[in-house]
Amino acid sequence: MNKMLSIIAPVLLLGALDAHAASTVDLAVKGLVTPSSCTPTLTSGGVVDYGKMSAKDLRPDRATSLANVNLQLAIACEGSTLLALQGNDNREGSDHRGDAMYYGLGLINGSEKLGAFELRFSSPVADGIAVHTIASPNNGGSWWAEPNLVRGDILSVAYIGSLVPIPVRSLTADVRVGAEIAPTRQLTLDNEVPLDGSATITVKYL
Repeated sequence: MNKMLSIIAPVLLLGALDAHAASTVDLAVKGLVTPSSCTPTLTSGGVVDYGKMSAKDLRPDRATSLANVNLQLAIACEGSTLLALQGNDNREGSDHRGDAMYYGLGLINGSEKLGAFELRFSSPVADGIAVHTIASPNNGGSWWAEPNLVRGDILSVAYIGSLVPIPVRSLTADVRVGAEIAPTRQLTLDNEVPLDGSATITVKYL
């Protein structure tokens, strides 16, 4: 309530000082309806299962890297579409690195960060042509070559040697999931704990 009063009071004062000040404000609602939609799919149902591992095999003083797992992402569009991918960490705040390149593996014992994983793209093919991945931190304002799906950025594809996103009808790419467990000195592993990483990859239309 106090915050609202602090905003309204200056407006009333300005109105008293200048009776001829504008009393209207414009609001614009914008967007774009695209005639085609795109459907993404991941092999293995998008599930990476590392099975059981012994706490004794984990490093106490540095992260323990787990085996890389490769999935394939396929995107099928109804028509040629300019698109990008965006990653959302469904376990936000649980990656032990605190780096936007990583997604969390969940919290254990209430507040202990179990580990992290990254999503690295390679060998992208758009409509039968080899391309490369590019990323933008500002919704397409600028681009650079980048293989990782970084949280907060969007990832698209361009012809090799170019940094301009291209429209695609069909896109495939290998996605390497690289996971690691935090140093065990930071963890209480008296009981079995699950790796609970989860990320959502969303298709955004440019």
